[in-house]
Amino acid sequence: MPVLSIIACGMLEDELAYVLSGDRELAQLILVENSEHFGLQRKLRSLGCLPSLIPLDRVGEILIREHNQTFPAILKPLCCFNFVKKIRRRLENQHKPKITVVVNMLRRGLHADVEMVRVEVYRKIMEMSRFSDRILIFYGTCGHSLSNLEKDFEDLGCQLYFLKDEKGEIVEDCISAALGGNDVYARTLVNSEGTFYLTPMWASNWEEKQKDNAILSSEPDTKFLKLYGRVAKINTGLSYEPDFDKKVSDFARFFNLKIVELQGSKKIAEQSYQNAKKFP
Repeated sequence: MPVLSIIACGMLEDELAYVLSGDRELAQLILVENSEHFGLQRKLRSLGCLPSLIPLDRVGEILIREHNQTFPAILKPLCCFNFVKKIRRRLENQHKPKITVVVNMLRRGLHADVEMVRVEVYRKIMEMSRFSDRILIFYGTCGHSLSNLEKDFEDLGCQLYFLKDEKGEIVEDCISAALGGNDVYARTLVNSEGTFYLTPMWASNWEEKQKDNAILSSEPDTKFLKLYGRVAKINTGLSYEPDFDKKVSDFARFFNLKIVELQGSKKIAEQSYQNAKKFP
C-alpha cells in the first residue's frame, strides 16, 4: 500500500484541511501527534474527516504491522514469482485503502529563523522517508531556506513533491501559494508596494507573531509602520478560521493601515496534492 507523507507549515493548515477533507478516495489518514496537530485535527473533524493520531516514532511500526496483516504469511516466501505478486496486489487492492497519508505539522514559529525552518524540515524528511514512498513538502522556499531540497535529497530513494505553480516553480511562501503562484505574487508586489498580506491563518496568528518578534502589544512597531501603509486581505475561499474580517480589521486598526482585498486561490494546494498522490 503506497504511503504519501506530508510535512506541512502551520500557516498552510487551512489549505491542507481543504485538500484532505475533500479526498473521497482516502481511506487512511494518520496525523502525527505533536504540539502542532490540534488545529488541523479540529478542522478535519469539523469537515467529517477523522484521522488517526499517532506519535511519529510509532508510525513506521504501525504501517509495517498493517501491511503484514494484508498478505498471508504462508505466501511471503513465494513473492519472487510473478503470479504470487499478482495475487498479492489483488489482495491488497481488495482489503486495504488505495493510499495512506501521514501528515506532520511543524511549528509556525519556525518562520522566525530561516535556518530553523531548513534544519527542521530536513530532519523530518530523513525521519519520514523511512516509511514513506513519497513526501509532499507543504512549504514554499521560505526565504530560499528550502530552495535546494530537490538537489540535496536526489539520492534519498523517497521521491519529494512540492507546492508548485503552473510554470512548475516551487512557490516562494504561503502568500504566493494563496495568491496562485509566483508570477501572480510578483505582479501583486509591484502593484501593491508597502502592503502587508494576511491570509486567514496569518490573521488568526498576528498577535502571536507580535510576541515572537518582541513587539509590545500596547503599541505598534515603528519600523513596521514605516514599511507598510496597507494590509491586503486575501480571500482564499476557506473559512475554517473564525472572524477573519474582524481580525483583519483589528490588525489594520492597530497598525493604522488601509485595508485592500485580494482574490486568492486554492489551486496550488489542490494540484500539488493531486500530483503527489498519483501512484502507478
